Amino acid sequence: MDILIRRVEPTEYETLGEITAQAYLQDGLLDFGESDDYLGELRAVAKRAAAADVLVAIEDDHLLGGVTFVPSGGPMADIAQQGEAEIRMLAVAREARGKGAGEALVRACVDRARATAGCTAIVLSTQRTMHAAHRIYERLGFTRTPERDWNPLPELDDITLLTYELTL
Repeated sequence: MDILIRRVEPTEYETLGEITAQAYLQDGLLDFGESDDYLGELRAVAKRAAAADVLVAIEDDHLLGGVTFVPSGGPMADIAQQGEAEIRMLAVAREARGKGAGEALVRACVDRARATAGCTAIVLSTQRTMHAAHRIYERLGFTRTPERDWNPLPELDDITLLTYELTL
């Protein structure tokens, strides 16, 4: 079956929030585990959908994962500058990995960025250990932008996020 990419529906907010939270927890991406403040943000799909485009990957009516696409700044942007779109919170359920859902979600974001008036690039932040995601980004033509790497928690020295950019 083909993977369908579309906007998340309100009835899917809770499921996608849990898929996203579990992907980060199971992959050891949250420094403070179940007590990490970011876990609430990962589960807050309704909040993201009100401020950006939240997309889901569906196969046979089964939700595989999702991503947040920020078309032009706004409250959901972390690093996007004028004329840049941003990808955030890409997550695929562990049992759905290897089917191409992650790549399909990133491709959909790239297509949306290309269709956004005045958008010249798409950017994203990623953790050092997200190797499968890095391979997707690099396969799709994203390049590392180490000069934009940043730390969302400056009080902690070891949480530097890597950044990537795709010029459109």
